[in-house]
Amino acid sequence: MRLQLDKLPARTDFVDTVYRVLLDAITDGSLAPGERITQEEIAEQLHVSRSPVLAALRLLKKDGLIEDAPGRGVQVTQLDPDWVGRVYEVRGALDALAARLAAKARHAIDSALIERGRMAAEGEDLKAIIDADLAFHNAIYSASGNPLIAESASRYWMHLRRVMGAVHRTSKHRSTIWDEHQAIADAIAQGDAERAALLSDLHIDRAKTNVVAQLGELLARAQSLPHDAPAVSSLAA
Repeated sequence: MRLQLDKLPARTDFVDTVYRVLLDAITDGSLAPGERITQEEIAEQLHVSRSPVLAALRLLKKDGLIEDAPGRGVQVTQLDPDWVGRVYEVRGALDALAARLAAKARHAIDSALIERGRMAAEGEDLKAIIDADLAFHNAIYSASGNPLIAESASRYWMHLRRVMGAVHRTSKHRSTIWDEHQAIADAIAQGDAERAALLSDLHIDRAKTNVVAQLGELLARAQSLPHDAPAVSSLAA
């Protein structure tokens, strides 16, 4: 494993921090699907003991982000386009419901979220791009007034983040995504519940089609590489 991680500052409880570092690495493709993870190397690079690393890996395994590797050890869970498509279907239903409820309340989505999103889309910081997208949708979940929506959606966003990290590297649709976000926000502010839900449906359907297609291409490219090619290059190119 060639991933380079920065040492963590001294503190008493590293589990959450190690979890976040590994989650970000899985999300942005630094730890690629199928790549093996060893407690020893992670602990050495982060300058922590193996105990918080083991606890963090257990949490990631529970989340479905890592899995048992053939033989022994663990590896980053493989990405399955069909499964990703099903995740988007569930997310689409939750997002449409949230948009409809937020529109009934005529909630004004903070325009600064959209401005920050547009700025992030113009750059190359994948984490900033994904965080801006998540912040916008979380704002709608909150505006819906139904906390169960955000609670349910959070289970799927962990997986969507890593898929987005893979495809956003080559995506040509970053700016249009924020045009769609603006249209949804406008419909919500105007109290047009049906239009807000429809625009949300169309937004997620386009995202699903685009992401699944790009993911399929990336996986096909990875499978065509020599067996001894670096694992990281499969989805980080």
